[in-house]
Amino acid sequence: QVQLVESGGGLVQAGGSLRLSCAASGSIFSINTMAWYRQAPGKQREMVARITSGTNTNYADSVKGRFTISRDDAENTVYLLMNSLKPEDTAVYYCNAEIRRTVISNLYNYWGRGTQVTVSS
Repeated sequence: QVQLVESGGGLVQAGGSLRLSCAASGSIFSINTMAWYRQAPGKQREMVARITSGTNTNYADSVKGRFTISRDDAENTVYLLMNSLKPEDTAVYYCNAEIRRTVISNLYNYWGRGTQVTVSS
């Protein structure tokens, strides 16, 4: 079994910062791309930031310059540092990872259950 568990969400005022963490655990051989997505009420889930195993990063235009994604492969953890938060950043944030469970297995996509981020104006 593989689990992704997010933490670090909460309520913050506009202009503030939060740091999200997502730890992968279980039977893991390797992790390729890790990413953060978010879903606001009534909206589709959207990619926020992505980091490859080679630490190349991509960001949604709406968060460029404010959010930073990073990873700790020794801990199988991905982070999202969110600065200058805006009310429109309010959403449930989900962790996503492409994981290979054994040396011969395929890559599978796993999701966490999400953590709520609320930014008040």
